[in-house]
Amino acid sequence: MRRRVVVTGMGGISPLGSDWTTVRKKLRANISGVTRMPEWDACKGLQSRLAAPAAFTTPPQWVRQQIRTMGRVSLMAAFTTETALRQAKLLDHPALTDGSCGIAYGSTSGSPPAIEEYFRRIYLNRDLKGLSPYTYIQLMSHTCAANLGQFFKVKGRVVPTCSACTSGSQGIGYGYEAIKHGDQQVMITGGAEELHLAATVVFDVMYATSTKNNDPTSTPRPFDKERDGLVIGEGAGTLILESLEHAKARGAAIHAELVGFGTNSDGAHIINPCTEGMEGAMRLALADAGLSPSAIGYVNAHGTATELGDIAETQATARVFGARMPISSLKSYMGHTLGACGALEAWLSIEMMRENWFAPTINLKEVDERCGGLDYIRGKFRALKTNYIMSNNFAFGGVNTSLIFKRWKKGS
Repeated sequence: MRRRVVVTGMGGISPLGSDWTTVRKKLRANISGVTRMPEWDACKGLQSRLAAPAAFTTPPQWVRQQIRTMGRVSLMAAFTTETALRQAKLLDHPALTDGSCGIAYGSTSGSPPAIEEYFRRIYLNRDLKGLSPYTYIQLMSHTCAANLGQFFKVKGRVVPTCSACTSGSQGIGYGYEAIKHGDQQVMITGGAEELHLAATVVFDVMYATSTKNNDPTSTPRPFDKERDGLVIGEGAGTLILESLEHAKARGAAIHAELVGFGTNSDGAHIINPCTEGMEGAMRLALADAGLSPSAIGYVNAHGTATELGDIAETQATARVFGARMPISSLKSYMGHTLGACGALEAWLSIEMMRENWFAPTINLKEVDERCGGLDYIRGKFRALKTNYIMSNNFAFGGVNTSLIFKRWKKGS
């Protein structure tokens, strides 16, 4: 029997802040988290000096024995998970540690400074003296999922989702499936990413980064005719998913219901976006939810502000929904937070749905005529009440994801 899956806890760290009240104020005021990174000037050949860092420091009450295997990416994941578990009232609940709770969580990679340390000692210095045995744990690709399991004493399944820009959304989707099919009662889901020069370099050598270095808050500008590329950000997002039966039995507050998930592979090109694959993921999510396209009232776009990505994504979205669909990109505020974006954007989309308004794409002045015909939210926030929203993410490797959340009504 298919179980219903609800969201009972949410937490995030973003370039706009680490709580909804703070983030909400900046979204409503069209305030960007993008800034210039003067320390990157020393990197020869780098075109972009822009990023969207997040303010985060390790909580002083966390002792070294708890966190010595964690780099910044895992520390942010642990912080947002603790926040979400506390909101869900599960931090001291037996379900967290009795095997009925699992984890589906990811990042693009492990902690980049740990990767630097490991390979500098091995390949440059040829000297292992002083190399910590914990460095590898910080750099391994499943560092977030593994560290969360140890930090919170979770005994259920662990699903590392290391799929670049879909790491967070696949984490949410696979957590949803684990509960839906009766394998777990609770799942810790989401993704994280720490800011590092290497991530900007990846896109910089592809000429896909914004170079508006002297005007950082004017970029990125998804869907805009004058966009010039993406900006890398950082953060972490956690959604606590729970079976409806389990949540009701313990009297948990419910923020939304997750009703549909679609993920697929383009099978076409390792880097170039594919309209057909993106469209397919959206239709898979709709089929999973048992909904027609007309039921969806808002789409939170992946919206990276790259030329090929914007065009392919909006053409795919228009094929599914037509010109009526309101759409916007939160990356215009936070940059591209890579492995965290799917979770952060899901969190913020749920919060906006609950308050009946949706943020515009800032910096969007004139829509590129090659983009799909859609109702682009721009200028100021849009007052809009809807019962269903969709959040989409697409990644290198041809990985596509689509999530559908339903407004929670008491008595549902």
